Amino acid sequence: MTLPVLGHGNHPFPNWVPDRFRRLLEDSDDDISPDVVVAEDGSGDSKSINEGLKLLEKAKKKKKEDEVVVLYVKAGTYKEYVEVTKNLDNMAMIGDGADKTVITGDKNFIDGVSTYHTSTVAITADFFFAKNIRIVNSAGPEKHQAVALRVSADFAIFYNCTFDGYQDTLYTHTKRQFYRDCTISGTIDYIFGDAAVVFQNCLFLVRKPMENQQCIVTAQGRKQRHQPTAIIIQNGTITAAPEMEADRMKYKTYLGRPWKNFSRTIIMESYLGDLIDPEGWMPWMGTVGTKTCWYGEFGNYGPGADQSKRVTWNGIKKITPQHAVDFTPGRFLRANEWVKPTGIPYVPYMVKPSTTRRVDEEVVFE
Repeated sequence: MTLPVLGHGNHPFPNWVPDRFRRLLEDSDDDISPDVVVAEDGSGDSKSINEGLKLLEKAKKKKKEDEVVVLYVKAGTYKEYVEVTKNLDNMAMIGDGADKTVITGDKNFIDGVSTYHTSTVAITADFFFAKNIRIVNSAGPEKHQAVALRVSADFAIFYNCTFDGYQDTLYTHTKRQFYRDCTISGTIDYIFGDAAVVFQNCLFLVRKPMENQQCIVTAQGRKQRHQPTAIIIQNGTITAAPEMEADRMKYKTYLGRPWKNFSRTIIMESYLGDLIDPEGWMPWMGTVGTKTCWYGEFGNYGPGADQSKRVTWNGIKKITPQHAVDFTPGRFLRANEWVKPTGIPYVPYMVKPSTTRRVDEEVVFE
């Protein structure tokens, strides 16, 4: 079976090896059968993730082209910059938990690094899967653009991961991506890019910005009307981070702004906290993109979900129930063909949200 890959033709789906892959999704470390183990304390095959990736490339050469290779990263704080390249298509990276396995860096725009190259972790390998890992860019809000994770991979899946930063935390750069049960924190445009991406059941934490700043959750970068890309948030929660809770009404917070002319963002079946500004959406610069963007909300709830005072740009759309289904992962990403086989929790179409869903755990930031 093949699907057209955004940007580079066709290539086959990996052999997920269902039994083995399901063991990787279990909570018990005893069930993990990795090809390479990274351990900060020296108990694995390498002490660093970068060295582990080199060993994994060697292990991959002994396997079939479409067979998944597994890197297990034990609990620890890994201060390094990681890039998973095309040499490692069909790879899984498994940690001990988003509160235990941490990869951290602090590259940023103010110190002279381009936004693209500030990422602590960059993924270009297709069919990449990550579970139970936290990725951090610890540069503060005064350092402006500082990416924690950049993903330029097709069929990339992140499950139970955390991405922490301030401005530009998560760069969903290109191609198809799916995030499930993840936490993303930041201030300005902290989810941005031009991928076809769905966030399902994820938590979006708005952090405290600088005094002269406002917060914007998304900045989608679609440049052409017919590009099949968008940022889609389904059954998520958008609320203040613990550090922002007391000041959440002091700073304006918006759902998104049009980074490029045909920016497209859909937020549906999600809880929107009271920190969301009644206007909902913010212009990028003047009227750029306000007539040509495609922004929609459907079935949201919570104090920030009232649409009666939203901006009335031409680019603000009314979504019908029938149209909303088109933005679910089963339709928009054809995810039944590449997410479902992994066995992670996944709802292909509409999700009925729980009105009692709340943030009930403390989130610790660096």
